[in-house]
Amino acid sequence: MNLRTKYLGLELPHPLMVGASPICDDLDLVRRAEDAGAAAIVMHSLFEEQLALENRTHEFIGTHGESTAEAASYLPRPHDFVLGPDAYLEQIGKLKRMLKIPVIASLNGYTDSGWLRYAKLIEQAGADALELNVYSVAHDPELTSIEVENGVVHMVEHVVRETRLPVAVKLSPYWTSLTHLARRLEHAGAKGLVLFNRFFQPDIDVEELDVSLRLRYSDSQALLIRLRWLALLSGRVDVTLSASGGVHSGVDALKAIMAGAHGVQMVSALLQRGPEHLRTVRTDLERWLVEHEYESLAQAQGSMNLARSPNPENYERGNYVKILQGYSRAMH
Repeated sequence: MNLRTKYLGLELPHPLMVGASPICDDLDLVRRAEDAGAAAIVMHSLFEEQLALENRTHEFIGTHGESTAEAASYLPRPHDFVLGPDAYLEQIGKLKRMLKIPVIASLNGYTDSGWLRYAKLIEQAGADALELNVYSVAHDPELTSIEVENGVVHMVEHVVRETRLPVAVKLSPYWTSLTHLARRLEHAGAKGLVLFNRFFQPDIDVEELDVSLRLRYSDSQALLIRLRWLALLSGRVDVTLSASGGVHSGVDALKAIMAGAHGVQMVSALLQRGPEHLRTVRTDLERWLVEHEYESLAQAQGSMNLARSPNPENYERGNYVKILQGYSRAMH
């Protein structure tokens, strides 16, 4: 079975890759992931706050509400980060010397400022591509939605100017018009979109009177919102698409591909079951395609997107109406 796909201009033997996670910090885990057949590995993020601390060029910018998803604290200290900027660049070199698969680095931030120059350093360190993880909580009542969107577009334009690496933008689903933003990011030079980053929601500890942050693994239910937006974007933007979040099985991966994904990033399932689980997912994906007489993965890719779905209204308002009407009838 031909499972080949193309993501960010990279020719991959199949779409399954290790998503941004601590796996890249452990060379043994990385080797196990490659041995299990990972098509590529995405490194965890190098944070804007981290670079600001390292360079001492400006005070830490942000408030509790603007914390990044992967940061351990809303006022980070140097030891909060596993790899400092220099060590991160060195790790890229180690991974490139060790692996035969592509290494995709990651930058995480929310302002268009000097930290973005690290895109060039990441290129020089040997990365094959760059994922720009855009995460912010726009809570300023004076900040308009178009200003927030413009900020993201300007960041992408800045990064594209800094490096020749193909750039993917990792987004959240919480945009007024995601399809419009996707088009703008394409025009800004992005070569791919990753759907979606995870919002680690704060909780309130009523006994300690404190705000707590907890990391929970995803499950297959988390894939559903990704499927909708993959299907809505597939064929409407000329960039490659990747699913990130909720892929735990071969069927999950197949759904993402049918919705329009060119790449599938896995994290929670690999942290829970080990990198070897990736081999199981690939085997199950291939088995399904063979049993259903597909000739290649390309035949399935995008086959259930908005344009090609037999029931496109299910991706739009139609499913909302049908489900609520059905729920109402069930009550009688």
